[in-house]
Amino acid sequence: MARYDTFVEGDTVYVGSTDGPLPVGPLDDIVTAVGGPAWTISYAERQKERYPNMDTSDEGLVVDVVDMLSAMTHSEQFVETLAAHPTTVPAEDTISPRTGLFVGKLLENLENGVA
Repeated sequence: MARYDTFVEGDTVYVGSTDGPLPVGPLDDIVTAVGGPAWTISYAERQKERYPNMDTSDEGLVVDVVDMLSAMTHSEQFVETLAAHPTTVPAEDTISPRTGLFVGKLLENLENGVA
């Protein structure tokens, strides 16, 4: 199974694909959408109670959002889905549907770690 890297070139985030680099959206928009350039790892009390043996030693660690997104790789299916989403920003939104899909995956990785 092929995996495709994420990279930043200029001010734009790209994901590799079989057809070459796929533009995702402006880096600043993605960083803003996740709440800023740094992410602090935290665990909800309910998580700690439900999984008492979970390793939470990284709680409080601050990670760089750009480093995290640059480390992300994607399946061919995700890249195809990403490519199918429009890059234009609807009047009622601040980011495009393609950027929004990517931000959702980035947030999932930030909240749950990269498996």
